Amino acid sequence: MASPKLPATMTEVAISSPGGPEALQPRTVPTPVPGSGELLVRVMAAGVNRPDVLQRKGLYPVPPGVTQTPGLEIAGEVVATGASVMEFAIGDPVFGLTDGGGYAEYCLLPAGQALPKPGNVTVIQAAAIPETFWTVWANLFQIGRARRGETVLVHAGASGIGSTALMLAREFGLRAISTDSGPEKSAAALRFGAERSIPYREQDFAKEALAWTDGRGVDVIVDIVGAKYLERNLAALAKDGRLIFIGFLGGSVAREFDLFALIQKRATLTGSTMRSRTAAEKAAITRDLREKVLPVLAAGRCLPEVCATFPLEQASEAHRLMESGRHIGKIVLRVGD
Repeated sequence: MASPKLPATMTEVAISSPGGPEALQPRTVPTPVPGSGELLVRVMAAGVNRPDVLQRKGLYPVPPGVTQTPGLEIAGEVVATGASVMEFAIGDPVFGLTDGGGYAEYCLLPAGQALPKPGNVTVIQAAAIPETFWTVWANLFQIGRARRGETVLVHAGASGIGSTALMLAREFGLRAISTDSGPEKSAAALRFGAERSIPYREQDFAKEALAWTDGRGVDVIVDIVGAKYLERNLAALAKDGRLIFIGFLGGSVAREFDLFALIQKRATLTGSTMRSRTAAEKAAITRDLREKVLPVLAAGRCLPEVCATFPLEQASEAHRLMESGRHIGKIVLRVGD
C-alpha cells in the first residue's frame, strides 16, 4: 500500500567514489518501492555516524544486495508498506535502523527494525537514536551481560556511542566512568551519567579505574579505540570482566598480546557490528528496545544530545565536523526543510 502523492524520483546523497567529504554528492534517483516486510519512510531527519565516514572512505563495504547510499538511522513518516507488514500503517511516525540509504528524501526501512516515535521525541532526536542505541544495547547488555550494580568504563564518553552507553548505564543501575579529551567533553560525560571523567592525555586510565574500584577493576569496558588501549584495558578489568570492542579509532591490530593477563582475570574479549548481523538478529534487538528502552525515551529520559544539524545537501560538512572530533553527542541531517 502506498500514498498516492509519492514522487517518481527523489534526491539522495551518494558516494561518488571513495575519498574525502567532497565525495558525498546529491543526485536524483527513482523513489524506492518497499518489498515484503519493508516500510517506505519519508525521511525528515537522518543521523550521521562513524560507519558512514568509513564507508565513504571505502573502508566499510556494504553487504551484497544492500544500497551503496550511506545512512544507517532515520526518522520520518511511513508513506508505503510492503506485503506482510502488519504493525505499521501509512502516516505513522517512526524511527529505526536502516540497512543503508538514510541520506535521502525516502528510505526503505525493514519493519522489524522500526519503532513508533513517541510524541515527545522530535524527529531530530529520533534520528539520532538507532545506530548508537541498537549498538550499545546489543553489546553492553546482551553480549556484555551488564547487570545492575556493576561498574563500567566507557571510552570517549562524549561521543555518540559513549554518551549512549553512559545514559543507558545510569538508567539501568550501573555505575560508570569515562575517558575524555578535555574539560568540555569531561563536563558532557558527567552530564550523560559518568561518575568520573578521566582526562586520558594526562592520566593513566587503567590506574584511575583501579583506584575508583578500590583495586578490584571494572566489570565491563565499552571501547571504540581498539588495539592502542588493549593492554591497559586488560589491566583495568576485574576478574570475569568483559571487554567489548565497538570501534577501532586506535587501530584494529594488536602486535603483542599477553594471554597470561587474559587468563588471570578470566576475561572475555568480544564485540560486534550491526552491519554483520542478520535481519532476524536486528529484529530481536529492536523488540528488546521496544520493551525496555522505548518507555524510557517516551518518559523523556536518555534522549540523545544533538551537537549540530545540517541540510541533507550539506552532508559533506556534517562529515567534516565528525572527522574533526570537535562534536559532542550526535550529528543529524535535516531532510526536506
